[in-house]
Amino acid sequence: MAEAKAVLRFVRIAPRKARDMINVIRGRGVSEALHVLRYIPRSSARVVEKVLGSAAANASQKEMGDAESLKVVKAFVDGGPTYKRFRARSMGKANPIHKRTSHITVVVGSVE
Repeated sequence: MAEAKAVLRFVRIAPRKARDMINVIRGRGVSEALHVLRYIPRSSARVVEKVLGSAAANASQKEMGDAESLKVVKAFVDGGPTYKRFRARSMGKANPIHKRTSHITVVVGSVE
């Protein structure tokens, strides 16, 4: 079974938020998944939509077919590096802020 993959690394969205969108599209057809993501009002949906579109474009470059004949085979989110920042608090103290990043991977394959 031929597969095409797209990876978006170091994206500035928390992995926990991106995993919600990945769970929505896993196992669906590519055209259906793109349609579903387009109407979910979350910023992580826009990011996952771009990665899925890229995977579909990679599949068409490999001449595996169009989006109608493709399915999301694997999709997962790994945590990237965390940007550590500090916010000033009263009495000269500081609180840490963790800005998390993600590595998003989507693999599409042809429907058997």
